[in-house]
Amino acid sequence: MVDTLGVAVVGFGWMGRVHTQAYARVRHHYPQLPLVPTLVTVAEEVPGRAEEAAAQFGFASTTRDWREVAADPRVQAVSITAPNFLHREIGVAMAEAGKHIWIEKPVGLTAEDARAVADAVAEADVQGTVGFNYRNAPAVEAARELISSGEIGTVTHVRVRLFSDYAAHPEGALTWRYERERGGSGVLGDLASHGADLARHLLGDITSLTADTAIFLPERARPTGATAGHSRASGGELGPVENEDYVSCLLRFASGARGVLEACRVSVGEQNNYGFEVHGTKGAVFWDFRRMNELGISRGTTYQDQSVSTVYVGPGHGEFAAFQPGAANAMGYDDLKVIEAHRFLRSIAEGAPHGATLTDAVQSAAVLDAVSRSVASGAWVAVDARR
Repeated sequence: MVDTLGVAVVGFGWMGRVHTQAYARVRHHYPQLPLVPTLVTVAEEVPGRAEEAAAQFGFASTTRDWREVAADPRVQAVSITAPNFLHREIGVAMAEAGKHIWIEKPVGLTAEDARAVADAVAEADVQGTVGFNYRNAPAVEAARELISSGEIGTVTHVRVRLFSDYAAHPEGALTWRYERERGGSGVLGDLASHGADLARHLLGDITSLTADTAIFLPERARPTGATAGHSRASGGELGPVENEDYVSCLLRFASGARGVLEACRVSVGEQNNYGFEVHGTKGAVFWDFRRMNELGISRGTTYQDQSVSTVYVGPGHGEFAAFQPGAANAMGYDDLKVIEAHRFLRSIAEGAPHGATLTDAVQSAAVLDAVSRSVASGAWVAVDARR
């Protein structure tokens, strides 16, 4: 028996569109899923944007006030894709209203924000999924299995990188993303949150770190109207960039492994250069998001001059079989969000979590809080998700 599930999307920028498309596609790839998501309503404060979304995707209704979504009895699950500073308020309100939530990272601006949403989800006994999409790549799941099986020996060190140029243009508009009060810690929340999650997903808990951050483009022009994505605003009044363009961290893991996490939003010449290199006592594994369906793997007993092979993921890896019939057929970014939608809906259907949870969001946010404390003190600091 298949049941319908009324879903809403709060915030209809690019990510709201991605969530909506994932809902539309999910049963195409997972026909056995016992829930059919139905698009009930979309909330967006920018005039006309919600109506455009309804016309294109078939939402039954629209609103400019997300609070109407919390009060709507037709809605059982909500995608929260609004700006970061609203995540805590909306997430807590939706959970308290008995709605399951699929919320984008970072869950608020601090670990305290993430814990507040996690506590509300637990108290309401609803499901909460978090948008750590890169862990859903079949190659990443294959790498995790390879590491946990011991095929590359004991992990010694990892490097996680997230370099992009989305904020590199000096005419990029001074939107909420660059304000401390609304955008939080800048590239830490935007990109390093993914890096912290990937590092922990692959290697286990991070126990301590030392970090450095920088702002390389200290001023931007204020926009004169509504913005979407990473708009430009030349000639406007200049204002200060208040949060980080760049971060680098040295990490220590509970396992004894060491790591480097580096992220930058103003890297000219880099477009979505995200990936990791994990080294062990017998081998290594390498992943680059731009070649999402490949792994570089070194394993064996040669040690010195040991070769690296390229492995194309296929139906035996992660959720690949739901999308393609054979190895080396490409998957893309939006497919990762379909996997995420499936895990969210499966969590609701089974009453048990699948995929990234609010606990994972708290752990990632604790790493980012530790980065800020390390930068302020200039010292190594402990990572404590219980703070």
